[in-house]
Amino acid sequence: MNTIEIAGRYSALANDTCCLSCGGAADKSEAETGEVCIDLGSGRGTDVLRLAEEVGPKGFVYGIDVTEEMIRKATSTAIKMGVENVKFIQSDLEQIQLEDEVANLIISNCTLNHVSNKAKIWAEIYRLLKNGGRFVISDIYSSESVPEEYANDPVAVAECWAGSITKEEYIAIVKATGFKDFRILEESVPYQKGKIEVSSFTISATKDEYSCC
Repeated sequence: MNTIEIAGRYSALANDTCCLSCGGAADKSEAETGEVCIDLGSGRGTDVLRLAEEVGPKGFVYGIDVTEEMIRKATSTAIKMGVENVKFIQSDLEQIQLEDEVANLIISNCTLNHVSNKAKIWAEIYRLLKNGGRFVISDIYSSESVPEEYANDPVAVAECWAGSITKEEYIAIVKATGFKDFRILEESVPYQKGKIEVSSFTISATKDEYSCC
């Protein structure tokens, strides 16, 4: 799925009350005072604002989303709440408009499965993390390759699994990027979607000075 399709999927939901997440990456992220954090697919900004409180005034949190409507909604909410240590950026997730090695922590909830070039988004995550930085990401994987008929199916897209890949493919991409200490923090039992089964999981790993892409 390309950026335009993702934007179309989420734009109408900027003021909706539904939950777009498949997991609780922020719950398991253990953000610390003074850290710089990034939320990929930040939506209405709920996790960004939560992390901003956890890292405190000496820390900072960036929310990255592809849609103008979500950025506008999240920014408005932050202003109304008086939260100053945040910034919401509209950006393609495969080419994020931030400098190298800016973050201690990157989180994401049910967003990366939408990106067609999985290797590229993981390279971006690696680029943005400082040495010693970590990610905590919740996402969807499939039991087998997703049939082509679901790639542009609006129901499958809305349920956040049409762009998923298998668990083996997913982990291989993450490890090939250069991350160390890969861990699965949480994993659901498989459940039926279309003609296949999918699962959600929350994963974490670290970038260190001895890692290489």
